[in-house]
Amino acid sequence: MSRTVVVGLDGSPASSAAAEWAANEARLRRLPLKLLHAVERWAPPYGYASLAGTSAPVPASTEYWGERIPRDVFQQLTERHPGLEMTTEQVDGRPVTVLTDAAREAEVLVLGSRGLGAMTGFLVGSVSQAVLAHAERPVVIVRTGSGTDSAHLPTPDGSGPQEGAYRPVVLGLDLARPCDELLEYAFDAAAARRAPLRVVHGWSMPPAYGFDPALIAPEVRDGIAAGAAGALGDALRPWRGKYPEVRVEEECAVGRAAGHLVAASANASLMVVGRRVRRSAIGTHLGPVAHAVLHHSAAPVAVVPHA
Repeated sequence: MSRTVVVGLDGSPASSAAAEWAANEARLRRLPLKLLHAVERWAPPYGYASLAGTSAPVPASTEYWGERIPRDVFQQLTERHPGLEMTTEQVDGRPVTVLTDAAREAEVLVLGSRGLGAMTGFLVGSVSQAVLAHAERPVVIVRTGSGTDSAHLPTPDGSGPQEGAYRPVVLGLDLARPCDELLEYAFDAAAARRAPLRVVHGWSMPPAYGFDPALIAPEVRDGIAAGAAGALGDALRPWRGKYPEVRVEEECAVGRAAGHLVAASANASLMVVGRRVRRSAIGTHLGPVAHAVLHHSAAPVAVVPHA
């Protein structure tokens, strides 16, 4: 498999944010970047009116936009990331199919969280959700405003982002399924950024003890908490050995993991969550934690499929 960062483009603001994030990711990982645009020949060209602007005439062909969108992004990224190896590709077909196919050959696929809307044949967010449900490789979702500047720690005087100083990578880890693919991606991402890795595991009291931890005897509650913390440490121990340069912060928190992860996203450069691979043709194929983080995270979200 050729290791390449691939970003899907549709000309929307979120797509532009995704392209900038993907360029920075390719630079961090020292990988080439592919700018990919799917063209549906049957789609009406007036769907691109929002890109043309209110005063500009809308060209009468989708081919025009199919060529212009990746070309414009290529020029912008070349100026901001000199020396980055980049290619563009225009593929005929439905975006979900084109992007899912591209993900098979990618190190990571990067998408904007919101498309142009129904006028272009997309429902808002529908392409990203469908690709997430079926992609066989990690997919990162980037929304407008969660770009590379917000991923950096502020300078001491608060005047702007501190170049090269990244906020932590946050990993949501289910100890019932501590899969290697998820852990490897999170440690790789933290190592590439030279950032800490904050691993969050949410736990709840067994139903036999009731649903309010405050009503449980302190020694019982503390014993269960200690067991969860010990299990988290055991799961991370071999990965600490593989990545000794990554500083790991372990957090075992009472309650549902989704809420803790969304809160942690405010100070994260990247959120990492897993997605169990399901072969069923129906359903969203996203678990409740991944679903909640994707909709509410302040940081870009990487969804890593695993068995």
